[in-house]
Amino acid sequence: MADVKIHPSWKKVVGEEFDKEYFKKLTQFVKNEYSTKTTYPEGKNIFRAFELCPFEEVKVVIIGQDPYHGPKQANGLCFSVNDKIPLPPSLQNIYKEIETDLVVKRPTKGNLDNWARQGVLLLNATLTVRANTPGSHQKQGWEQFTDAVIKAISDKKENIVFLLWGKYAQDKGVIIDRKKHQVLSAPHPSPFSAHSGFFGCKHFSKTNKYLESIGEKVINWTML
Repeated sequence: MADVKIHPSWKKVVGEEFDKEYFKKLTQFVKNEYSTKTTYPEGKNIFRAFELCPFEEVKVVIIGQDPYHGPKQANGLCFSVNDKIPLPPSLQNIYKEIETDLVVKRPTKGNLDNWARQGVLLLNATLTVRANTPGSHQKQGWEQFTDAVIKAISDKKENIVFLLWGKYAQDKGVIIDRKKHQVLSAPHPSPFSAHSGFFGCKHFSKTNKYLESIGEKVINWTML
């Protein structure tokens, strides 16, 4: 994965991870998966979340689990899909909450590039996955790397809004310093849990209210 682009700002804060033994093993595992099996996202997009959202520009972090495992869906940003791909159920529910929370027209496009460009780090815990096999790249080292990313943000920045949807993201977020950052938790937007408290969580307006209170530019959640 040495040839994959990652923004120089991230190399400064998590670059030492690339030299660790676990990451070397992870690299070999991922290279083997891409050479022998259909694997997502495209290799050039593995670190795309970091490319679109440099470390200095991070204002909000949303933590997902795996990339989408269907054809042409995953694009390197959690919950995001490529243009012209039908909206997955969780993303549909995220858009429903945006519509009711902000009283705006529901987005119809699934590509979240513009969220990333506004300072939203759309971070999956695992950055790759085998086609049609959710969880297939878990426990290979990605979680250790993304934990290091979250810890670096927590330690080196202040006043970041972390959106933790579902138990997996909430467990991963235990390393966040709550005294320095705004942490908002809710059930996952999946159809199995969205009605248990994701709908009505108002995380999008709460995020913007907090950003406004610290003098930061708010996120335009419908600019897609």
